[in-house]
Amino acid sequence: MSPAAALLSVPTPVREPVYQLSNVGKTYARNAITALEGVNLTLTKGSFSSVIGSSGCGKSTLLKIMSGLISPSRGRVMLQNKPVKGPRRDIGMMFQQATLFPWRTTLENIVLPIEIRDGKAAAKAAEVQARELLELVGLKGFEDTYANELSGGMAQRASICRMLITEPAVLLLDEPFSALDELSRDFMNMELQRICTSRDATAFLVTHSIPEAVILSDIVYVMKPRPGRVAEVVEIDLPRPRTLDMMTTPKFGALVEHIRSRLDKEAFL
Repeated sequence: MSPAAALLSVPTPVREPVYQLSNVGKTYARNAITALEGVNLTLTKGSFSSVIGSSGCGKSTLLKIMSGLISPSRGRVMLQNKPVKGPRRDIGMMFQQATLFPWRTTLENIVLPIEIRDGKAAAKAAEVQARELLELVGLKGFEDTYANELSGGMAQRASICRMLITEPAVLLLDEPFSALDELSRDFMNMELQRICTSRDATAFLVTHSIPEAVILSDIVYVMKPRPGRVAEVVEIDLPRPRTLDMMTTPKFGALVEHIRSRLDKEAFL
């Protein structure tokens, strides 16, 4: 075998699982309401996954279980081979609203999780890393700006920094850009991709937008209505880095249409 052929035959490295859900279910009202049933998913290191489904399919419940805010009624939830039994330092969360404190500066908001966890001295020491994160998201020079002086997109970028400051193993994203206008949302999605790629971050996104799920994700989990189950796991084999121009290609359109057809089908079954 020639050296060139040998190089071509080298297998792609297998990414290790970071987060695993096995047969997860959740019931409410003394088991009268089943929100989730038999959910299985695996997030590998550096992957970006999304879950999409109609309202009431259990997406929010799933995210709360993954974040440790609520416990599953059955099944197993494992992060880095340890069971998730409550909120953990290695889980980063980002919500629809930036939820920054207006009386704190951008820098002070970013180091807040460190201050709460380890005290003011540790937060002060973390300011070096916080400044690096601000530069990463394009907010260098806004360290001393108060949160209520930032635009919506800038506030969400600061929220990304606050999520990353604790160096979590997984990023859980609850429609973080849904409140932004379409142009700002597209820009922030590309920023999110760049940031996740630069840090080899493992991310999981809840969204109602099929194009958003496709442009960002390696895997899209399509959910059935209540009881919420995974109807299909769709692999998105578009090349990276993704660009907004890809959203006009036939392949992108076909992926969006396939996922939409599954959602339409599940909504009426």
